[in-house]
Amino acid sequence: MGLGRTWTVCLVGLQGHLVEVEAHRSPGLPTFTLVGLPDTAVSEARERVRAAVTSSGLPWNARRITVNLSPASLPKTGTSLDLALAVAVLVADGLPAAGPAAGTVHLGELGLDGRVHAVRGILPAVAAAVTAGRRDVVVPAGNAAEAALVPGARVHAVRHLAELVVHYGGRAGVPEPLAPPDDPASGDPATGEAAPAARGTGPGPDLVDVLGQDEARFALEVAAAGGHHLFLVGAPGAGKTMLAARLPGLLPDLSDAEAVEVTAVHSVSGMFDPAGGLMRRPPFEDPHHTATPAAVIGGGSGIPRPGAATRAHRGVLFLDEAPEFSPRVLETLRQPLEHGELVLHRAAGSARYPARFQLVLAANPCPCGKAVGKGLRCTCSAAERRRYLGRLSGPLLDRIDIQVDVEPVTRAMLALAGAPERSADVAARVAAAREHQHARLAGTPWRTNAEVPGSWLRGPDGGLPADVRGSLERAMDRGSLSMRGLDRVLRLAWTLTDLGGRDRPTISDVGTAIGLRTRGANDA
Repeated sequence: MGLGRTWTVCLVGLQGHLVEVEAHRSPGLPTFTLVGLPDTAVSEARERVRAAVTSSGLPWNARRITVNLSPASLPKTGTSLDLALAVAVLVADGLPAAGPAAGTVHLGELGLDGRVHAVRGILPAVAAAVTAGRRDVVVPAGNAAEAALVPGARVHAVRHLAELVVHYGGRAGVPEPLAPPDDPASGDPATGEAAPAARGTGPGPDLVDVLGQDEARFALEVAAAGGHHLFLVGAPGAGKTMLAARLPGLLPDLSDAEAVEVTAVHSVSGMFDPAGGLMRRPPFEDPHHTATPAAVIGGGSGIPRPGAATRAHRGVLFLDEAPEFSPRVLETLRQPLEHGELVLHRAAGSARYPARFQLVLAANPCPCGKAVGKGLRCTCSAAERRRYLGRLSGPLLDRIDIQVDVEPVTRAMLALAGAPERSADVAARVAAAREHQHARLAGTPWRTNAEVPGSWLRGPDGGLPADVRGSLERAMDRGSLSMRGLDRVLRLAWTLTDLGGRDRPTISDVGTAIGLRTRGANDA
């Protein structure tokens, strides 16, 4: 009889759980039993392990094998447990370096020929291992660059199971020629499909391309400075999409902690290219209006996978033609807008994903898109116009701080407009405003004005001048501001204050904030 032990990591959402893999060999009928709540992919590892061991020139003794995955109450998913299963079985069969193998975390999927394939989620898995005190980690060669991004990890990369056996003092034969290592950027290791390039890693579009639109450009700057959500309404071709695509270029670089968070999300999604290191730029996601709730919010069979809302964490989620999206998609956004995270429940378990993004909605004013100005060219009835924007519910729009009309650019506007500013110039003002916020909010759990709760803004810690407080109270008495509208206006007023480098909001800041909030004639 023989007993072998090693470690691996199982991901539930972005949270990694250390799993002890125990393999026991005993006399009896030849069987390979796997216990500890494995899913179908983990259960199928029995055949992959058996084939990989024999393909590595190692004997497969016909005995009774029982493998336990502990803690047994945690559902085990995915193919990244293959390598740990093989090592535990080989240790039970007498692999010489049983001690080092028992203290090492193994991650990787096995091919039938013994190759070790790249898997998703290496970065959060290795980070979880290091946090748990297991710094020695064996990963596929295709994931080595990503695993090396985790501070404190001692990474050993392997291309073939036989390499690992030799590393642990065993005898194995590596087939020649050995296939090149997997490249996680060349395809999805789970499906074999080409993976899209990781977003938020290079220079984006520049504001210098946007002509005119001074009001919309100002709204974009305010949104970037305070982390506010934005709703753009205008005719087709007015520049809504161009403006939204340039918002990430105005945002500051991600901090170290934020970069690890964002990179971990994209690693689990299979969209991360480790060649450029951690993702330092805010991501940008723009799903098509035909996207399903699972594509935007996340889902799938078994443990749910992240969707576009999670991939936009610490960046921008842009919904173009917002009224065309399914109401189910739009309403599911209310949870992340309120709490900055998504909790997805399925029969196989639940997953918690971060989703603190800036939402940008863009919409035409009516189905034909021509209800601008006097609306003389519009062919839609008044009821059709109301129904069209009415697809965006009041509770959703109430969470959007800035709502502006984007008017078509005319020749007169172009003649009066000066040279457009570059994104770098606007980003410098945004960065200064963010620093002003960080200094003011030091010692609180919030980093931007959009995150600050209204109770704090209205309280004694909010620091509102008496004349500004009186002006807002009179607006509430007149019924022109609701309590929720008051909180939104206060957040915007503080952002305008930070952009101006002032210590306290002025009545002028409040008036500008109300204008940004109300789309002209709409109620705050």
